[in-house]
Amino acid sequence: MKKSAFVAMILGTIGGILFALGMCMVLIPEWNAFQPGVVMGAVGAAVLLVMVLVWRKMENKAPVRLSGKTIGATLIGIAGALLLGVGMCLTMVWNNMIVGIIVGIVGIVVLLCLIPFIKGLK
Repeated sequence: MKKSAFVAMILGTIGGILFALGMCMVLIPEWNAFQPGVVMGAVGAAVLLVMVLVWRKMENKAPVRLSGKTIGATLIGIAGALLLGVGMCLTMVWNNMIVGIIVGIVGIVVLLCLIPFIKGLK
C-alpha cells in the first residue's frame, strides 16, 4: 500500500466518522446536541477536505480546478444525495412508504446521472 493511499484511508475514516457523528447529533432530537453536532460535522467535513488536498499533493496531481462542469457535478451530487436521504426519511421516519420509495429512486437516478455527466458517453 502506498503512503498516499494509507494517509487518505486514515484521514477519510476520521473525517467520515466525525461528519457522521455530527450529523447524528444534529438530527436526533433526544441527544439535545444540535450546536455541538454542527461543530463536529463541520470539523469532519474540514478533515475530509484536507484529506483530498493532502492525497492530491502526495500523488503529485494538479490542484482541483473550479470550472462550470465541476460545480455542476457537485450540485448534481448534492441534489441526488439529498433526494435519496429525504426518500429514506419519508419511509423510515415519517411512515410515508410509497412517496419515500419514489423520492429515493429519483435520488438514485440523479446520482447515476453523474456517471455520464463526468465521464461522458462514447
